Amino acid sequence: MKRVFRTDQAQGRPQRTAFILLTEGGSMVLADPAVRAVAGGQGEDAFFVTFAHNKPALAVAGTVPEDRIFAFNVSNPVALLRDVGRWRVWLRRHRIDTIVDFELFSGLSAALCAMSGVHRRAGFHAMQGGLALYRGDLYSHKASYDAAKHIALNYLSLTEALLGKPSLQDRALPSAPRRAVRAEESAAARKLLSALLPQHGRRRLLLVNPNASEFLPQRRWPVPHFISFVSRMLERHADLDILLIGGPDDIATTGAIATAVSDPRCADAAGRLRLAELPALYAQATALLSNDSGPAHFASVVDLPVVVMFGPETPALYRPLGRATVLSAGLPCSPCVNVTNQRKTLCADNRCMREISVSSVIDAVESVLDVSRVVPLRAVVRMQGGAA
Repeated sequence: MKRVFRTDQAQGRPQRTAFILLTEGGSMVLADPAVRAVAGGQGEDAFFVTFAHNKPALAVAGTVPEDRIFAFNVSNPVALLRDVGRWRVWLRRHRIDTIVDFELFSGLSAALCAMSGVHRRAGFHAMQGGLALYRGDLYSHKASYDAAKHIALNYLSLTEALLGKPSLQDRALPSAPRRAVRAEESAAARKLLSALLPQHGRRRLLLVNPNASEFLPQRRWPVPHFISFVSRMLERHADLDILLIGGPDDIATTGAIATAVSDPRCADAAGRLRLAELPALYAQATALLSNDSGPAHFASVVDLPVVVMFGPETPALYRPLGRATVLSAGLPCSPCVNVTNQRKTLCADNRCMREISVSSVIDAVESVLDVSRVVPLRAVVRMQGGAA
């Protein structure tokens, strides 16, 4: 048993590194600077481990190609156990010498590391300023999670521990990865826009993401707020088209908004593009409005300005790396999810989202539209309350 869990303090740069990030597709973009810090400037020595349903999110940043990704099937316990065995074979076949566990005190990822047979492993083992699940003995290179520091900087602290570099306390946020859009992806995006918004080439395009993952539905701004926002924006801006985006599971929400707005300049594209094709669509747009979810982070790979609404989670830790204007109602109960409660909340009334007013969102989006692609690389956090 001791041999199985053995760790290796070997120095020198890792040659072939597997990064573990199982949940939250948007975090794939936030982790990308750390991946490149260890595995080469273009991620040429990077491999990735995630859940199968999050695998498409890796294609957005495009750093790790599909043939270097291992995706766990978590549809049932038998499938997961079978994949654990397959994963060990995959690690040996690819000659992985290092594992970096980006998960925040997840028991599953720690167990996977311990069973991997790879002896050089980096992971979070303690938490500054609070309590968290202890798992430090399972890692050879350890870093403390700092609950006051943006998650991208926490990920980079793992790479510093692994590479033996001093931790930089006052480091600025890293730049988001840049994703080249392939010609066939651009063609698919233009074809979709031509079908849904025939006049889109003559008007500016605002993308609207009204959804958030089922993992934390409290992050959703209310559908009536989205309906009011879209209707008022179309009334105020004759040169604007609005495209609702989302996955196949979001069609009910986007369809309800499009039906209620009932305007030919508002179209529903939910389920019409794969995640890997989103950057090409983003490249055609002027701005994005989004709940705190993956699409807000995906926008940074093509430098698209985004207005993102935060409630249950804090923008101090999870704001997008790109050009983000961040809105929050600033309620004392927010944020209510964090590492110590495993990012779960019992809240059944997301006032933190309901009290972000439609007027404040219109102001923020119009500010972004006015300056378009000249917004400086910083976040603007606007704290406000009030009804829609």
